[in-house]
Amino acid sequence: MNQPEYPPFNLTRLLRNTFRPKPGERICVLIDLPDPGMAKGWAFLGDERFSIQRHARDSFYDALHGGVMAGLGLTGGGFFAYEETGGSNLDLPDRAVAPDGRELSLERDVYPSHDIILCISTHSATAPLTALAKRHGFRGATLHGVNDVILRSGLAVDYNEVSRDAEKLRLALTRADYFEIEFTLGDDTHTLRLDCGRQEAQKSHGICLADEPDVANLPAGEVYFVPTGGEGAFPMQYADGTLGLQQVSGGRVTRATLIRGDQTVIDAHNAKLTDDPVTGELGELGFGTQVLPVSGRDIQDEKILGTMHVATGRSDHLGGDLTPDKFAQAQNATHDDILFSPSKTPDITVAQVRMHRDGESTVVLENYQPAEHLLRALG
Repeated sequence: MNQPEYPPFNLTRLLRNTFRPKPGERICVLIDLPDPGMAKGWAFLGDERFSIQRHARDSFYDALHGGVMAGLGLTGGGFFAYEETGGSNLDLPDRAVAPDGRELSLERDVYPSHDIILCISTHSATAPLTALAKRHGFRGATLHGVNDVILRSGLAVDYNEVSRDAEKLRLALTRADYFEIEFTLGDDTHTLRLDCGRQEAQKSHGICLADEPDVANLPAGEVYFVPTGGEGAFPMQYADGTLGLQQVSGGRVTRATLIRGDQTVIDAHNAKLTDDPVTGELGELGFGTQVLPVSGRDIQDEKILGTMHVATGRSDHLGGDLTPDKFAQAQNATHDDILFSPSKTPDITVAQVRMHRDGESTVVLENYQPAEHLLRALG
């Protein structure tokens, strides 16, 4: 499908479409740093490692104070850094540091006193921030991994249109009994069945209105389920490029075996599955809904139409019941997306995804392309 033309990134448009902000609402920006003290005097700006955090200052904080807040009638505009968690969707520490050197408590000083919180970080904070929003009554957006491509495309789109397309695809997939995902790797084929129990599909559509505390994950654009069970196997590419076959039983990855690469990576994963079995629980099945360029960051690339992802671990922010207290160790309470796409997993092909619903089997994806069922739904 042809890439659309994107307008320049405009923070006013993004905030208006996502939050429908009301005059007088307070807004702030959060970032993560290995040492939050680097926020003092904007010291982190002198280190090229922190390009995400630089975008938080240049494209968000500066824009807010350069006219966006005044134009929308917003107040506040604070900027706070917390210590990097080290993993996706781990609970956030409480200590924060402002550029003027003040040390604050996020729980006491930040969450309860803001209506809109933008978290622009290295690691996703969607799960913990969603729980915090419900506790303190704010709305928010998590924008981890922001880069130039994402600013020019996934954050420049009209989220009203994204929401409409996501709803069309949600209706095309909702209330499925189960999905069969057929993977090919070389001459081998593996099939994963994920049960959905006829649940209503959910959508990530980038809109977070004022009538309910919630957090939008941006860029948005996916339809997702929290699986009720699963059986089979699927290949997974680890961070270092190692490929392992994941055996799934009872809705969990129970063991990995080496396909290609470093056996010690597989051994470490198996040790974690043994020590903390819920780390293998499959907590999400997601389908991208947007036509977007590849950004090199999963936060955008999993939203591309034709891709799919599964996730292991924490699922409470998606409506699942796997909360951090159910993990044997706090640092294991992550939600880790496993993206399958031509750019991320070139050696692994999702040959077909078949939806089983009302006694019928319907192909919804084929070789990383939307099948006729989804194309018809989009009109």
